[in-house]
Amino acid sequence: MLALYKPNIDFIATHAVNPDMRRNVVADEAPRHYIDIDNYGQYPYPELPRKWIDAVAKYGEDTLLKNGIVPWHVQTMLSRLTDAFKAKNFTAIMKNSADIGHYIADAHVPLHTSSNHNGQLTNQKGIHGFWESRVPELLADKEFDFFIGKAQYIQNPGEFIWARVLESARASDSVLLFERELTKQFPADKKYAFEKRNNMVVRQYSSAFTIAYNKKLNGMIEQRMRLAILSLASFWYTAWVNAGQPDLTPLAKQKFSETDMKEFEKLNEEWKNNKGKGREHDDGHID
Repeated sequence: MLALYKPNIDFIATHAVNPDMRRNVVADEAPRHYIDIDNYGQYPYPELPRKWIDAVAKYGEDTLLKNGIVPWHVQTMLSRLTDAFKAKNFTAIMKNSADIGHYIADAHVPLHTSSNHNGQLTNQKGIHGFWESRVPELLADKEFDFFIGKAQYIQNPGEFIWARVLESARASDSVLLFERELTKQFPADKKYAFEKRNNMVVRQYSSAFTIAYNKKLNGMIEQRMRLAILSLASFWYTAWVNAGQPDLTPLAKQKFSETDMKEFEKLNEEWKNNKGKGREHDDGHID
């Protein structure tokens, strides 16, 4: 697999954001990124069937879409990637590899499993980006360890992704609680700071508050990122094995067609045109 993935790693890294870019372009995209699982009762949410057909029978597809479908959509993406490997379709392998990575990563983010997904219910708006963007951007390169070992074959992908979702759901309360507790210790002028980002001066959580929050979480963000990496590698590997372990070496030198490139450019333009809507979407969720 390395023969195909390594020379195309820049494409995967760049296009892993495509699902977010589609959220304001494709009508059914948003629910694929989250699940407000707390709307289904109490942890570990035994009332919610884990199989899609059973969940639809119990709640109806409209309710499921309203509350998000990320654990089911990851399994759909696994099937698509497996089919792409079977067909030895270079473009489909690359696009589905990038896309599934995004959804798997989302499933590892605690606030992607909570109806209080951006602290909007507890006067903590902005905490979503704080957890998944600000902390890693400040600390990951210097302090996080991303060497996670070899990918593993996943015997039961459904059970696997649901376990990750339930871990995220269990952690969501701490994500919110610790920020509230820490806020009591920091005056407003110490909690926030004006710092340069992407050549612009923006107001964001201060470095001191960010470091303190990460310490209070006891490495949670690093742990979830590490597990997301291992999960993604394992889903890629599982798709390849389920496809019969095709020889990918002949695909390594393939390039995207002109049609493919135009498709990528079109998505980018559509995203730029919709960028004014901001990161929070009509469903109230953010990227």
